[in-house]
Amino acid sequence: MSRKTINVVQLLSRPSRLARSSWLVGALAGAALLVAPGASAQAALISTSACNGAALSSPFKAWGDSNTYELAQGGDFEGSLSGWTLSGGAAKVAGSEPFAATGSAGSSSLYLPAGASVQSPFTCVNAAYPIFRFFGKNEGLLSTVVVSVVYKLPLLGEVSVPVGAVALSGTWSPTLPMLTASAVTGLLSGGTTQVALRFTALTGASQIDDVFIDPRCR
Repeated sequence: MSRKTINVVQLLSRPSRLARSSWLVGALAGAALLVAPGASAQAALISTSACNGAALSSPFKAWGDSNTYELAQGGDFEGSLSGWTLSGGAAKVAGSEPFAATGSAGSSSLYLPAGASVQSPFTCVNAAYPIFRFFGKNEGLLSTVVVSVVYKLPLLGEVSVPVGAVALSGTWSPTLPMLTASAVTGLLSGGTTQVALRFTALTGASQIDDVFIDPRCR
């Protein structure tokens, strides 16, 4: 088992971090009430407007998801990977998801051998950024990618919370929507907070491409 894989297992087993994760998940239900459609303006203690003016599109419409998303910074992996952190042999390689989800066909993606990890740049989120999706495929018989959201929280600093494990197939396909829990972190940080997305190849090698964040609270 690689060092990075051990780190993922340790993350899931460390009592202090597991307690933080459980606390964040438990707080989500209460925070959701503050941004529910029926809540009064006085009760909405966190912002539901977008943090930036990034272009929006509906990249998953072909799969029945008409929600609008913004592309994560450098999330198409076609240009500079400035701000992204790659470890364990992760690298940009030729080959992209074939659906032109960004509006044009790409030529690159990220390759993650077993145990490798990549982390996106930190970006501003609030209750308007509840979910994210990306494209992926495996490079062997089995491939599982553990996805974590890394939060910058007052007093706690950076906290990494696993939000799901994605079992990839041998062909490019979009993942199901995954939660950022931004309603909770936004509440704790006075409206907005900074998060990064971390992808770790737990078993087998994989490729990921076109990482999108949904910027609307529903």
